[in-house]
Amino acid sequence: MTMLPKAAIPENSYDFETIPLVKATGFREYDARWIFGKEINLLGIQALGLGLGTYIYERGVTPKLVTGHDFRSYSTNIKNALILGLMQAGIEVIDIGLCLSPIAYFAQFDQDAACVAMVTASHNDNGWTGVKMGCQAPLTFGPEEMTRLKEIVLGGLGVERPGGSLKQVQGVQQRYMDDISSKLQLKRKLKVVCACGNGTAGAFAPQTLRAMGAEVIELDTNLDSTFPKYNPNPEDHEMLLDMAKAVKEHGADLALGFDGDGDRCGVVDDEGNEIFADKIGLMLARDLSDIYKNATFVVDVKSTGLYATDEILKKNGATTVYWKTGHSYIKRKTAELKALAGFEKSGHFFLAEPIGRGYDDGLKAAEAILAMLDRNPGKKLSELKNALPVAYTSLTMSPHCGDEVKYEVLERIVKEYEDLLAAGGSILGRKVTEVITVNGARVHLEDGSWVLVRASSNKPELVVVVESLRSEDDMRDLFRKEVKPRLAKYPEITDYNQEI
Repeated sequence: MTMLPKAAIPENSYDFETIPLVKATGFREYDARWIFGKEINLLGIQALGLGLGTYIYERGVTPKLVTGHDFRSYSTNIKNALILGLMQAGIEVIDIGLCLSPIAYFAQFDQDAACVAMVTASHNDNGWTGVKMGCQAPLTFGPEEMTRLKEIVLGGLGVERPGGSLKQVQGVQQRYMDDISSKLQLKRKLKVVCACGNGTAGAFAPQTLRAMGAEVIELDTNLDSTFPKYNPNPEDHEMLLDMAKAVKEHGADLALGFDGDGDRCGVVDDEGNEIFADKIGLMLARDLSDIYKNATFVVDVKSTGLYATDEILKKNGATTVYWKTGHSYIKRKTAELKALAGFEKSGHFFLAEPIGRGYDDGLKAAEAILAMLDRNPGKKLSELKNALPVAYTSLTMSPHCGDEVKYEVLERIVKEYEDLLAAGGSILGRKVTEVITVNGARVHLEDGSWVLVRASSNKPELVVVVESLRSEDDMRDLFRKEVKPRLAKYPEITDYNQEI
């Protein structure tokens, strides 16, 4: 059995063609992302495939894997290099072609394949690439799996085996769209803006929504790998503004926005106002808990505190668990607890049995939102939102902090907040009552307001969210007068001077 050479840093152009380049920091907590050419080359991708195949054999699962790619100009070449490495490792590879991440996850069930490797950089800027991986549907890798994969790849421990093969399968995308749309046939007329930011979702989202019976207004659904307006990211302000403008221009009932690989969904209501995904999750939890009594929901630590106090959820016997941010973490916790659904503030929705398969899927989330509206024929989406208790939550802010130092910096910030709690301290006149450290520091205040500082799992950034139960001005003050001055003390953190 032979191995690829150990990954190294090429010193010249010849080395770049003969030595695998794989930057260690590309192995994140639950997926892998690099700047293509600068941090990983095609031989590095091949080494990743060989390492992944080696790890699949190490895990003892059936060596059968589904792969697909998003619509970036270089994704096909990267996928082909990955396939080569997987085949060298003795993996039976099923290539379904251009797809969304949830289509690749669906294909695991459709093709009876234990493993998946989806080539996508999701919402990262052009130039980035990455792979979302798993070997136990519907779960994707977490820190333990990613650490072992990193050891194999960087240590040159990938082992070649016989039996590798490649089969290209057609029709999975249509079966996925049929599966999603078959769950809902709208009884009420709904006009929906479908925003895709010129990303991969444009090839699948409009027709799926139409198949559910919606009238669809398309917004940037033509595929363009240059992303001429902005990255397809329904958390970004520019995309949300475009969605709001389209709702008002067309008199739409709502806008649904999808990210680059279609596993996230953003929502703008009939009045042109964004509804953060955690609030949409709360609306869905209210709706679903009325049908499925005593249900459990999992939400990430960036999410509103209203889940813990909501009277409708209490009446329906629902339980809410706050957990680590990240699609892999929420997906795993949802499966572990046999929860009905998991919601992540970034727009990942995990709908489990009996309503879904448990993986994050932007179109499945869209179907659930439209079904909720269908069950409330006399109410607009804005009315369902306004029925929630009032909380003022910020956008997610992302000050820069290098991958090599961000976790150490975060440890110091967490220690500051823990010391503040121990000393009986306060923030803006309110006593600190709890510091949840499952994922950074979520700092609760005595009036129910909170601030969160954590490390991004897939970019060289920290993540900041604040929520006030008092007012929008107070929410801004929590950032301007508490978080921003605290971050300013750390020279490793830059671009913290963001406004909300």
